Amino acid sequence: MFSKRLNSSKSSTFALAIMGNKFILLFAFVFAIAIGCNDFSKLQKSTDLSFKYDRAVEYFNKGDFVKAEMLFDELYAVLRSTDKAENVSYYLSYCKLKLGDYGMASYLFKNYFKSFPTSARAAECLYMSAYCHYEISPPWSLDQSDTYSAIEEFQYFLQMFPSDTARLRECNKLVDLLHKKLEKKAYKTAVMYYDIAEYKAAIAAFDLVLHNYPDTRYREEAIFYILESKYYLAANSISSKQEERIGIALLACSDFLIQYEVSEYTFKVKSIQSKALKLNDKILKNNKLNKIN
Repeated sequence: MFSKRLNSSKSSTFALAIMGNKFILLFAFVFAIAIGCNDFSKLQKSTDLSFKYDRAVEYFNKGDFVKAEMLFDELYAVLRSTDKAENVSYYLSYCKLKLGDYGMASYLFKNYFKSFPTSARAAECLYMSAYCHYEISPPWSLDQSDTYSAIEEFQYFLQMFPSDTARLRECNKLVDLLHKKLEKKAYKTAVMYYDIAEYKAAIAAFDLVLHNYPDTRYREEAIFYILESKYYLAANSISSKQEERIGIALLACSDFLIQYEVSEYTFKVKSIQSKALKLNDKILKNNKLNKIN
């Protein structure tokens, strides 16, 4: 019994010791944060701009972009006409980028290029301005205005620095990705028109995909959707327009089978062709009867 009480007492003492150590560590951690915050607060209030600039660079190099941004934001205005203005502008641009504020980062990078066009960093900053637009570009399902802006910014960079071969490859790669997003948007929009049985709009939209993106990965599917839309448009047309439209649908079926001898859509196309031929025969018979009557 005594032994059990002794063990229990030792366990309690050990547990209290652990809790005490945890409390000390927590207190030390909170104290360190408080001291750090107090030091940074004093730094913000300091009137020694050179010291503040040096500390901002230190924070930047350590990856503490929140504190670096706060200091460079202040220095950006007060050091505008000094020899440190260029560096402040450069660091602040990257702080905004690292913190995900791509809109402001793009503006600041572009402004750096305009303010210091002869700088060794001018090409880098103009490229980064375009890259920020790339980051802003939304998924294909949303409005693509920012995607078009990103493409324009990359094109502007290439016009200004055509000999920058290192960034040229990266620009072309990113522009290709942006075009693929626009291509998918255009294709999915055309499919949407097809799905809601707006066949005229679907045909026009798919034609636009093929015109704007002649090497599109959706080419075969788009041509199939066009011919199917042409058939449905004909089948649902008034009698005075059916004969012409069914002829157009049949021609589209023939063109597809010639262009794609082996295709996952071959069976469907032949089925549509068969139905179109039957409908065409029915139209011709009705036309003959109408003429006799």
